[in-house]
Amino acid sequence: MPRRNWAGNVRYSARRFHRPTSVDQLRRLVAAAERVRVVGTGHSFNRLGDTDGDLVSLAGLPSEITIDRDRRQVTVAAALRYGDVATRLHAEGYALANLASLPHISVAGAIATGTHGSGEANGNLGTSVAALELVTADGDLLRVDRDIDGDTFAGMVVGLGALGVVTRVTLDLLPTFEVRQYVQLDLPREHVDAALGSAYSVSLFTDWRTPRFNQVWRKQRADEAAPSPDWLGTTAADAPQHPVPGMPAQNCTPQLGVPGPWHERLPHFQLGFTPSSGDELQSEYHLPRAAAAQALAALDPIAHLIAPVLQICELRTVAADRLWLSPNHDRDSLAVHFTWVDDPAVVLPVVAAVEERLAPFQPRPHWGKVFAIDPAEVAAAYPRYADFAALLAHLDPRGVFRTELLDRYFPR
Repeated sequence: MPRRNWAGNVRYSARRFHRPTSVDQLRRLVAAAERVRVVGTGHSFNRLGDTDGDLVSLAGLPSEITIDRDRRQVTVAAALRYGDVATRLHAEGYALANLASLPHISVAGAIATGTHGSGEANGNLGTSVAALELVTADGDLLRVDRDIDGDTFAGMVVGLGALGVVTRVTLDLLPTFEVRQYVQLDLPREHVDAALGSAYSVSLFTDWRTPRFNQVWRKQRADEAAPSPDWLGTTAADAPQHPVPGMPAQNCTPQLGVPGPWHERLPHFQLGFTPSSGDELQSEYHLPRAAAAQALAALDPIAHLIAPVLQICELRTVAADRLWLSPNHDRDSLAVHFTWVDDPAVVLPVVAAVEERLAPFQPRPHWGKVFAIDPAEVAAAYPRYADFAALLAHLDPRGVFRTELLDRYFPR
């Protein structure tokens, strides 16, 4: 089991490491533990998944992928990567509504932290969840279902790993579909809103060195018309691109309008290649979608601080949902994502400056990224914060799944 997260900026402090091979073995382990956390693919950039007790990988559990064609749902082992699940689903004629930019992340870990793709009509990955199976703090096996458990279920999907060890996830399915991906270059700032709403999934990339956006990645249904070469004042890319300057485009999913299955176009990066740049830190803030222009203007005065420590900044949209700790709870969102250089000493002061400038928009940070917003401000940004805190106390009264970060944002 890895002793560091994927980025290498977190060294796990657990005293013991485990890789159970059955759910029963996992249940005994949890019931006997004083503190326990699960590590998936390690793509969190903070200490949300760290513990001074027992760290557990679920990669040794059976790799279940069971499709229910009547209900049009799939039940999968929580530790499986989205890319592996998607490949199997496409082969069976199915799709998920959306994917994150990295197909390398585990299903349970991505859902638990509110991870998302893009698209004004697309919710985050947790909105496709129909049921969860988890091992609770006393070692019991609990199943919660969207149709049966209603509001409580909405509190458990984006659960931060704090409510139990998720072992299986049931997801809604769509019929498989094809996507074309086009990259346009040099988007004027005044066309941001039009660009973000222009396709099934859209990402805008900027290095904050000019007011324009370096690239626009448009992922559209294959049967829709291609953008004109000068779409919204841009230029069509005539060769494949990577969003991070200097990185090889071969790491990215196919572009230039070549049609392909959903799971080979909706992510930015191919499953078999290094995603993003590899040597990096990440932060992300979810803001009201309607405030896009004002939020960008608020960051303009510190562009000179952002640019020197930035690899790339990405803007995406996410539809509102009802999940209690989702950054998109009851709010159509603009997600402003920063891929920083791998140097906390120079990055953290800039993160603080970004958070100060975005404070008027009540930003909700991505739970798995680098952030330092005051806990009271985070609590105020979530209407169901107190309900989640009560659910956390009910399901884990001994604090088995507690971490230093959870204690900071959900004090006992």
